Amino acid sequence: MQTRQWLLADHPRGRPLKDSDFELVVREVPEPGPGQALLQTIWLGFDPAQKGWMENVADYVAPMKLGDVMRGSGIARVVRSNTPRLVEGELYAGLTGWTEWLVSDGAGFERADPDLPPTAMLSVLGTTGLTAWCGLFKLGEPKPGDTVVVSGAAGATGSTVGQLAKAAGARAIGIAGGAEKCRWLLEEAGYDAAIDYKAEPVRARLRELCPAGIDVVFDNVGGAILNDMLGEIATGARVVICGGISRYETGVMPAGPENYFNLVFRRGTMRGFIVLDWANEFPAIRRRLAGLVKDGRLVFRVDEQQGFENAPRTLMRLFTGENRGKQVLKVAD
Repeated sequence: MQTRQWLLADHPRGRPLKDSDFELVVREVPEPGPGQALLQTIWLGFDPAQKGWMENVADYVAPMKLGDVMRGSGIARVVRSNTPRLVEGELYAGLTGWTEWLVSDGAGFERADPDLPPTAMLSVLGTTGLTAWCGLFKLGEPKPGDTVVVSGAAGATGSTVGQLAKAAGARAIGIAGGAEKCRWLLEEAGYDAAIDYKAEPVRARLRELCPAGIDVVFDNVGGAILNDMLGEIATGARVVICGGISRYETGVMPAGPENYFNLVFRRGTMRGFIVLDWANEFPAIRRRLAGLVKDGRLVFRVDEQQGFENAPRTLMRLFTGENRGKQVLKVAD
């Protein structure tokens, strides 16, 4: 049996992704041995962090070498199994890589929740949902009545953060680009207010919406928007640094925000995190997230593209703002 795979062909440091960063090849799939199973990838999931993996700037994961199968998460169906860890016919989520077929012993794979759409395992029950939960509750520690401001709020992680903040009794304000995204935050994700950074002055709108200051900042963007949020923090504010999509296309670390000293004036804290630090808690957190979804208190949306050959282009959508919600690619029926 043969499979198509996308390989890393170049390290895109300091520049946007290009088609030439990837190479499509056809390879033989080995037969599953004892304790192994043959899996067919059905969906691939995409995250901005994948560009950092390609650049080898993220030291919390192993470096990628040219010629490696492109690293990434996916949902796969077990076609043939020689292990009780993977049940034939069932769907599992894990690090599949960009390949149509793979052999695995099941390490790192989790069975998809049968009561939810399978793609929930790549979004609200996957890395994005786990990141939202850990960043907000482990570092942000929202209390009832707090004001939580989220940048990149219409993204898969950001939209979950706002809803979790609401479930905790806080007020949620989202910053996103474009009227359509802001409308979705208000009408579907339940945010209390939304700021369109493409059409409104962010700092002025934050002053209007947060007259007592921001208690929790959850930043997915960095750059000027982070600077504006820091300028409006409340006393005792917690600033959570989750991502920095404003720098992903350049690879250049931005200068420190001008308003960072407000952390001193307001006795605030600013912390970054890697969600893997709480990996031992993932099963319990995933159960709580699933419960919120089933209760109707947590909604999510998935942007599904089609066709394995479109994997590079689907990743690029994350850096142009084209995606709406969690970006996935369906590669098989």
